[in-house]
Amino acid sequence: MTVPGYTDPETPGAAGPDDAVPAHRGDPFAEQRAMARSAAVVDRSHRGVIAVPGEDRLSWLHLILTQHVSELPSDSGSETLVLDVNGRVLHHAVLSHVGETVWLDTEPGELPPLLDYLEKMRFWSKVEPRDASDELAVLSVVGPDTPAVLAAAGAPVPDGAYASVALGEAGIVRRMPWPGQDAADLLVPRAEKQAWFERLTAAGARAAGTMAFEAFRVEALRPRLAVDTDERTIPHEVGWIGSAVHLTKGCYRGQETVARVANLGRPPRRLVLLHLDAGDEELPVTGDPVTRDGKTVGRVGTVTLHHESGAVALALVKRSVPQDAELIAGVDERAAPAAIDPDSYVPDETAPPPGRAAQIRGGLRG
Repeated sequence: MTVPGYTDPETPGAAGPDDAVPAHRGDPFAEQRAMARSAAVVDRSHRGVIAVPGEDRLSWLHLILTQHVSELPSDSGSETLVLDVNGRVLHHAVLSHVGETVWLDTEPGELPPLLDYLEKMRFWSKVEPRDASDELAVLSVVGPDTPAVLAAAGAPVPDGAYASVALGEAGIVRRMPWPGQDAADLLVPRAEKQAWFERLTAAGARAAGTMAFEAFRVEALRPRLAVDTDERTIPHEVGWIGSAVHLTKGCYRGQETVARVANLGRPPRRLVLLHLDAGDEELPVTGDPVTRDGKTVGRVGTVTLHHESGAVALALVKRSVPQDAELIAGVDERAAPAAIDPDSYVPDETAPPPGRAAQIRGGLRG
């Protein structure tokens, strides 16, 4: 079986979004078990980091991001998106407000277009967005022992999802609600990345690679931009409403679509977890079709091997596909029977959405 992302840790993968960092540290499944039972640390320093200082930082970002940040307290954070005029997802970032700066970290390769957009939207606002990737590097600790590891390494332990606090004079620790039972991102000075990695392993975290992190992200049903999304994806399809999109705020591009789908209808697709019956065959890859009775009904996203569940994948499938449908993920030699994990499938409510219900009531009154 071809193992997604399985490469030598000293010479990372030949292709893919994580090819700049180690895919594993010798035993991917043992690294996953550490994430499940204790803690592991992953080098995610290929993520782009943007700094937004300036007195208008919160009010300005509030106008262009999907999340409500106009009154975001210091030492807190969230996830957020940038949408196009039709409400389709262009950018995703994790956000931390620490001191006098908002920090955004985003997917590898996504920083240039995101920063370009921010620069174009500055106008007269008192903000100075900049590429801070040479300043800070992301390390992620995952597992139930995350707080103990942070404390033993001499790092602060923020309390609550996305809580973010300063790490020394030039760094951040952000508590994360995913991908495991507990997790934290450390944005450390890039020059000190290796020293911090060793410090965290000495504190009890097992050294791990991106394969283990991705397996737990898939298990947690957390989508990844440009892997689990395509050019048509809207936030409702992949579970970003709430975590990255605030439904009651306006004044951002694409807000009309967000509100319309929430109030009048249901998104055309849903993100699900697929169990793949691939045996010893080659696994599907990102972008492969998901078919039912020979007709395409979805798109394969992240494909990974989970230490307990085996071969699994995230997929965007049409909302009309039932949970018990017999599916095929992939094509040709990569085709594998696939079944939707029932725990990942949220049935549609029988009652109509609020806006549609109001229309119905209005029609009955007429």
